[in-house]
Order: sequence, then structure tokens, then C-alpha cells
Amino acid sequence: MADNKEIIDSFYTAFANHDAEKMVSLYHDDIQFTDPVFGTLKGEHARNMWRMLIERGKQSLSVKFSNVQASDANGTANWTADYLFSSTGNMVHNVISANFEFKDGKIIKHTDYFNFWKWSRQALGTTGLFLGWTPFLKKKVSEQAKKGLEKYSKNRS
Repeated sequence: MADNKEIIDSFYTAFANHDAEKMVSLYHDDIQFTDPVFGTLKGEHARNMWRMLIERGKQSLSVKFSNVQASDANGTANWTADYLFSSTGNMVHNVISANFEFKDGKIIKHTDYFNFWKWSRQALGTTGLFLGWTPFLKKKVSEQAKKGLEKYSKNRS
């Protein structure tokens, strides 16, 4: 069984190399992923999110990670993503903190934390600047992200 720090290192190395299949192979069948944009995703929805993000961002996506720490049960990492937000054409530099839980040598729970307002200012421009702190905009962005993921997942089937 792989060391949990190695699992996190492998996950982000695969992400930096745009290898979604390697990333999702490190997820437990019962994975639960949560972040400020997608909310909570489980199972295949979580795996398809990474596939979609890598597929859509391949040309501009740059990922760096650091401060990986892990114990027998959980782990943490810091990472950044630089990419072109396709809906607006704006460049985004997102700074993320991740928490992990492990089961059977795989990631069972993955939670990403980032400042939604900072993200929305970059991704959405003026709209994010003025409305990024509101629950209204966060809900709208989340709904659109989930709708895009549903469409992507249907096309994969």
C-alpha cells in the first residue's frame, strides 16, 4: 500500500501533467470531493470533474503544489492553478488548500478551500468584483458548473 504522502504527490504530479486518469485512479470508489464552485460531488461526478477541467484547460492549465503532509488517516497540500477561464477569456491564478482523508490506500475525501471572491474577481471580472461575495453569485456559478459537468458526463457515456 502506498504511503499517503506519495498518493498526494502522485495526484498533483498527474494533475500538473494533465493526466486525469492517473488522478482519478487514486480516488476510492466512494470518493467525496468538495470545493466552493462545485459544492459536493461523489463518485463518478468527482472523477469526471477532473477529466473535464483537464480537458478544457489543457492549453493553458499550469498546476504547482507544495507543503504536502500526510498521516495514516489524512493529509494536506497547498496548490495553485493558473488557467484561462473559458467563459470570459480571463486568466485566473487560484491559490488552494486541500485536505484529504484516506481509506484502503486511496483518497476517500478531498476538500479544496479557496477564496471564492478572489477567484470570481479574476474569472468573472467586474461581475465578480462587485458580486463575488454574494450568495447569489456563488449559487449561480455553482449551478452553471454543475450543469456543465452533467453535460460533460452525459457525453462521456
